[in-house]
Amino acid sequence: MYFHDTALSTMTAAWLLPIVAPIVASASGGIVASVLPDPRHALWTIITSYILWGIGVPLAMVVLVIYFQRLTMYKIPPREVIVSVLLPLGPLGQGGFAVMQLGTVSMRIFPLTKTLPAVAAAGGRPGDILYIMGWVVALVMWGFGVVWLFFALASISRSSFPFNMGWWGFTFPLGVLTVSTTTIGKETESRFFDVLGTVCECCISRPFSSVALLLPLVSISPPFTPVPISYTRWT
Repeated sequence: MYFHDTALSTMTAAWLLPIVAPIVASASGGIVASVLPDPRHALWTIITSYILWGIGVPLAMVVLVIYFQRLTMYKIPPREVIVSVLLPLGPLGQGGFAVMQLGTVSMRIFPLTKTLPAVAAAGGRPGDILYIMGWVVALVMWGFGVVWLFFALASISRSSFPFNMGWWGFTFPLGVLTVSTTTIGKETESRFFDVLGTVCECCISRPFSSVALLLPLVSISPPFTPVPISYTRWT
């Protein structure tokens, strides 16, 4: 087993990659729960998804704090891995969509399963509470994602960078932020978010098509040498 030396100066947003997995699973759980015929199965899917969301999102916030400190103290990452500055959009966009989706499903499933009966006895509807809280949290995460999008665009625009395998980093972060935008527009019936989501979809079509077309061509065109990622300290 080989261990890399870990230093703040060599950190990239790739640290978020294993953390975003439970967030993606929680979003998928919300979609699965919406189509399950048995309300009990849907309830346990929702509970499990909330747990996964609680595992991924807080840990992603911790890593984002460390990454922000790294950006303020050292230079931006090298151009070979500069696309990684978009990765913070992943947990923020996917997390926002996940918590909205889970709130929407909870609003329908909780009354059927009589979940949290004490709240219902007091005249409240626990599913509605989760729905409202999910929308508020998603809106806050979307705003935080806009900040990181600004950081990413400012970093990328400072220099040119060659095409390499790292360009896949354009697809997922921008895609999930767009999904979060369109979902907020759907839930609020806001023309602003609907139009913004449509614009984002049009904008990300170019990175998606570029990666889809160029990556196979570069892979089969000899000689193809993957861009090495240096683990040495840069300052």
